[in-house]
Amino acid sequence: MHEVMQWNVMELWRWQGLVAGVLGLVIIFSGMLLAGVLLWGRRRRQQMQRAVAFFHPRTEDGGGGERVLWCAVRAVQELAPELSTVVYTVDVATPESLAARALDLFGVKLPRCPSVVMLQKGSWIEPKSFRRFTILFQSVGSMVLAWEALSKLTPVLFVDTSGYAFTYAIARVAGSFVACYTHYPTISTDMLARVCSRASSYNNDTKISSSFWLSTAKVWYYRLLAQLYGWAGRCAHVGMVNSSWTYNHIIKLWRSPDRIFLVYPPCDTLTLEALPLDRPKLQLPYIISVAGFRPEKAHTLQLLAFGKALEKLSLEHKRARLKLVGYCRPEDEQRIQSLRDKCKELGLEPYVEFHLRVGDREKAELLGGAIGGLHTMADEHFGISVVEYMAAGVVPIAHNSAGPKLDIVVDEGGQKPGFLATSISEYAEAIYQVLTMPNYERLKLAEAAKLSASRFSESRFNSAFKKAMGPLLDQAVRHTSVLPKGR
Repeated sequence: MHEVMQWNVMELWRWQGLVAGVLGLVIIFSGMLLAGVLLWGRRRRQQMQRAVAFFHPRTEDGGGGERVLWCAVRAVQELAPELSTVVYTVDVATPESLAARALDLFGVKLPRCPSVVMLQKGSWIEPKSFRRFTILFQSVGSMVLAWEALSKLTPVLFVDTSGYAFTYAIARVAGSFVACYTHYPTISTDMLARVCSRASSYNNDTKISSSFWLSTAKVWYYRLLAQLYGWAGRCAHVGMVNSSWTYNHIIKLWRSPDRIFLVYPPCDTLTLEALPLDRPKLQLPYIISVAGFRPEKAHTLQLLAFGKALEKLSLEHKRARLKLVGYCRPEDEQRIQSLRDKCKELGLEPYVEFHLRVGDREKAELLGGAIGGLHTMADEHFGISVVEYMAAGVVPIAHNSAGPKLDIVVDEGGQKPGFLATSISEYAEAIYQVLTMPNYERLKLAEAAKLSASRFSESRFNSAFKKAMGPLLDQAVRHTSVLPKGR
């Protein structure tokens, strides 16, 4: 008995020694890592440049995010001409090619070409690089990419326009002021609610939603991410968001309302507003849908709703068509084929047209002939396609959530410029109303939509962006006065 007790005591000491050794190694490693980070930060401060650097790794992503980047670069160049502007990118680019791209694709003329810092670690932020725990690993990857960016050039002001909040702490350690424009939160309370309710969706796999234990684990994983995301976001000196929905989520997560500003994204409303309200009488009336062919855009819902609306229409109105317009990536081909098969199954082949990889000019022509525009993505942070519909005089039929509900299709002077829907039946009824309403009534609605869309113009963005960023830019300019000449 005595020998057994002696053996147990020795075994306990052995385990205690092992645990103490591991903890000691962890503490030593953490201390060395912290010391290394602080030393790196000190060196970066010593090499700080009189520059505003934009962290937008994918400068060829197109769409609303890239338009925000170039409008923001232009605004900063106008506000602080004494500071140089830099773009961090993983895409092959030159100062001249980026300035030309801004002008050719978005009509944004920059006062001067921005400098370019090429990054090599772009794979660290690619979703396909991480099949599991994608958000967590992408967040860590963005920190690695920011480390590379700031090691190559440390600006006085670091501006993130891609939503990589975990980079802000790295920029703060390097001594930079930090600003950001957030299109949507990396993690949201809606995502948490969806997992808690065990609802299956494009970002909550059926295998997880059908399992109590996997759903519980994912809830705790999301809660941890939400805490980390909130801490990361609070590292920004100024945060701008694109919609009321994003604003409400960011306020809850970052808990710094005095530093968060609502700045609607710039939309090319001028070109579309020039389109006439009346539609050609000889052509077939049609509903348009402008959206990428991704799962969250819910194109199947559009087909089901359009089919249901057709059943109610008289023979006179059965000439109507649905035109699906969107950019098609190679990985979207299978999804598009599935939609074509669905059309065949529903008997909609003669009524549905696919317009893939269309340019801005062709898209404007298609918008100029449409009488109604479909948007079916739930909880879309903003909804630029809805603004485009309205600017072109197309009556919007949008999802009754997030950006379209809170910011875009809203009552102004007692006139709502379109329809909001959630279910197949609600969408079908709205489509039916748009296709059958008298022309004078449609013109009245289209005119209200055009007027409402002007709230999202580039000039409005420019003013709001400068108002939010002005004080921080002034502070950054004052800070550069202590930097050695030549930097």
